[in-house]
Amino acid sequence: MHYCIKVSVDDLLKDQSDELVLAFDKLLAEIADWEGVTISCSKNCIVFVHKQTFFVIRPMKKWLELKFYSEKKPEEPYVIKSTFHAKRYQNHIRLSSLNELRPRVFALIKESHRLL
Repeated sequence: MHYCIKVSVDDLLKDQSDELVLAFDKLLAEIADWEGVTISCSKNCIVFVHKQTFFVIRPMKKWLELKFYSEKKPEEPYVIKSTFHAKRYQNHIRLSSLNELRPRVFALIKESHRLL
């Protein structure tokens, strides 16, 4: 069963530290300008779509969990989980500070955008 309720980004980020809100804002500012991207919020996450969902941000208590897709399994040590499903890898990164938002993270998300 799937259940979605529309909420605002502010509601999802209300308990986050200022630093994680800045990290979210940096992600949003970059990705919102990519071709064909639409952004929506559900009860627990912010979803970025280009034909299909290519990126999800899930605010947790102490971090932002980022989910994106790839053709190959990423080798970066900060990718905490990578599972193969439906002919692609589903990958997860947890950001606990703005400093962890590296250029390579943006490159991985961009690859997911191109993939889907």
